[in-house]
Formats: sequence, C-alpha cells, structure tokens
Amino acid sequence: MQASIARRFRPGLLPTLVVLALLPVLVSLGFWQLGRAEEKRQLLALDAQHRMAQPIPSTQLDGLQAPAFRRIRLHGQFDPDHSLILDNRQREGHVGVELVQPFRDQASGQWLLVNRGWLPWQDRRTPPHFDTPGQALDLVAWVYVPPGATYQLSADPAGQPWPRLVTALDPGALWGELGRQGYGHELRLDPGPAAYQLGWPVVSMGPEKHVGYAVQWFAMSLTLVGLYLYLGLHDKKEKPHGSGHESTRPV
Repeated sequence: MQASIARRFRPGLLPTLVVLALLPVLVSLGFWQLGRAEEKRQLLALDAQHRMAQPIPSTQLDGLQAPAFRRIRLHGQFDPDHSLILDNRQREGHVGVELVQPFRDQASGQWLLVNRGWLPWQDRRTPPHFDTPGQALDLVAWVYVPPGATYQLSADPAGQPWPRLVTALDPGALWGELGRQGYGHELRLDPGPAAYQLGWPVVSMGPEKHVGYAVQWFAMSLTLVGLYLYLGLHDKKEKPHGSGHESTRPV
C-alpha cells in the first residue's frame, strides 16, 4: 500500500522547491516564538523575585553583575536644570510623556538617571508641567535594562535647550555632555515622594502571545505540508484526464 502511494506521489519540481524554501522558515519562526515566550517568563519571574527582596544600598549598585529589576535605596537630590522629557509614551490610550531627571545620590556620590513616571500631555503647544523637589529625598527605584537596542527613525538632535524633549535615553551620552560620572542604566521610581504615574509593564508582550504566534507558525507549516501532499497525489490522478487525446469511434 505504501509503495503504491509512493509511486502515485509526484508533486512536481516547483511545489517541492517552494516547500523546501518555506517550511524551514515557518518552523524556525515557531521555535523562535517559543524561545521568546521562555525569555519573557524568566523576566517576569526575575521581576517578582526582586520585588519581594529588600532594596539594596546604592553603594552596591556598581558591583551588580545582573542589575535588571534590582531595587535600590537612594538618598539625594534631583537636578532641576537638566530634565529629559521622553516623548510618545501612552497610558491607557492617553497621550503623554515620562519625566527623567539626573539624581545625585549622597551615599555613593554617583549621578543616576531617574525616571519619575508618566505625565499627560494633550496640548503640545504648551510644555508639560512638572515640579522638582528642592530637598533631599529618600527613594526606592529599580534598574531598567532595555532588552535590546532602541529603534529610532532618527537620532535626537544634540544641544537642545532644557528641559529637552527626546524619544530615547542614552545615559552615557548625557553624562558625557554634562561632564559627570554617572550610572549607565535608567532607574525607575517605586511609589513614593517625587513619583508621578508609575506602572511600567515588565514586558511589552506576555509569554502567552508568543505561544499563540508559535502555534500560528506551526499551523502554517502543517498546512503547507498537507497542501504539498494533496497536490502531489491529486495532480497524478488528474494526468490521464488532461492528456489532450480524443478517442475515435468507428463509423
């Protein structure tokens, strides 16, 4: 029976080349999405682990081998003269920005770039309103490490006036411009003094969505294989009917 099916299976050169080209791509995309789902699960677990732990002193920040999501206890003052306004930040469908300011930590003597949270900005004809506390504050913030390079259509112009509207943060470039020794990652505030609207998502897309995309890629792979097998058998069966020879009957 199997030998008979094998003899009848003639898919043709072009369909075979198409399957050989597309099938590995579809399968690899499915496994890539499964890998991304596992990465997101690990990030969520890491965030939950660090949120249950006590914040560490700021003097230990530079020695951290894996700083992402670590909560840090700070004491110091904000620099009100060099504020960064992160543009195009939406919350619950509302247009707004995030306020990021340099913070001089007194315990470590280090400059840090602290994100104070989200502000609404409906009317772009007027600058967003915010206040900067003038006194020293006790704060808790967590280290945000971007999962990859930030994609920008164009770089933010250098030398703009303060407060400066930007689309992405570059702590190293800022510290170089200001002539300061500063930490290389953004810190995001926990609820407390100086915080505006917080609530950053740990991941932009949950693991379940990646699993759903993986299922779609694998389903497309199976569909491609099924169509290939069907056409290979169907075309063989139809050949006798498409030979183009007409039968003749004696008169």
